[in-house]
Amino acid sequence: MDVRELTTTDDLRAASDLLAGIWRPTDPMPYEMLRVLQHLGGYISGVYEGGALVGACAAFPTADGRLHSHITGVSARGKGAGFEIKRHQRLWALAHGVTAITWTFDPLVRRNAYFNLAKLAARVEEYLPDFYGEMPDELNAGDPSDRLLLSWDLDAPTVAAAVRGEPPISPPAAQVTVLTEDPDGRPAEADPGGAARLAVGTPADIAALRAADPPLALAWRRAQRTALGGALDTGYRVAGFARSGHYLLEAAR
Repeated sequence: MDVRELTTTDDLRAASDLLAGIWRPTDPMPYEMLRVLQHLGGYISGVYEGGALVGACAAFPTADGRLHSHITGVSARGKGAGFEIKRHQRLWALAHGVTAITWTFDPLVRRNAYFNLAKLAARVEEYLPDFYGEMPDELNAGDPSDRLLLSWDLDAPTVAAAVRGEPPISPPAAQVTVLTEDPDGRPAEADPGGAARLAVGTPADIAALRAADPPLALAWRRAQRTALGGALDTGYRVAGFARSGHYLLEAAR
């Protein structure tokens, strides 16, 4: 795969079209916005496979000197493109004197949680309930837009190892699972009981669930907001994400 910074009108239009195709029927990054972002020194990249654009990313400089990665989209044919984009974005940021990148993601999306926390070694900063408000695109429609805010500390040894393909060591097993998926696919909740290590689950495929059973998808959102958001509010931190689909949390020391 070839990842490169996008600067030309044609490349920026292609990136805008690709992102609109993923977040249809909305247009999350119109060409004009990408053009202004590029002119002001923001980060815009595309990943190509066989000469075709299969992924794109746009990030804004922030007032505190970090880079906020607002959107990354990869087409169905772009397997592995997301990881290559993040590796390129990290090198670009370091070359521009930036040592931390932030972004948000939907904590119900299991594959993204594993990618961000287990594969990239990003760190959870905050749970943000209904961050964007109502979103009309096909990926998010009908569900409150809760997000986790992440920070990627680019100089951290764990991050440097992760981009070399060496994911961080998993934290110790949880003592109490406060949210998991029952045999019927419904959220099953439990009291943390003051345990030092918790596990908070995710549904197997929230996108499919939103399409097939919107009330059940909403039940998952509410249950996870209580379990994960509540734990973070009371001093726990996310220490990792297990292949089983559970966030692993530790009480603050």
